[in-house]
Amino acid sequence: MNRSEREAAVRRILEQRPPQVPPELYEDAVRRGGRMLRRRTAVRRMMWLVLAAAAVAFTVWALTARPWVEPPSQTTPPVTGW
Repeated sequence: MNRSEREAAVRRILEQRPPQVPPELYEDAVRRGGRMLRRRTAVRRMMWLVLAAAAVAFTVWALTARPWVEPPSQTTPPVTGW
């Protein structure tokens, strides 16, 4: 199929009348789309909630563990000059 044949086939397809869509198909599509949007919104809110909980947990851990402070030494320094 060369270019002119393809163009002619496309023109024939575009000139045809679109097929009739059953009316209940629209209602099903709207219902499923609404369900998908609600589910997506719920997942997004849950992810934000998990992220906020993780941030709070990290902050509490950092304030109690204080990982930036040097731990106390386990041995005493040698005593000299006695």
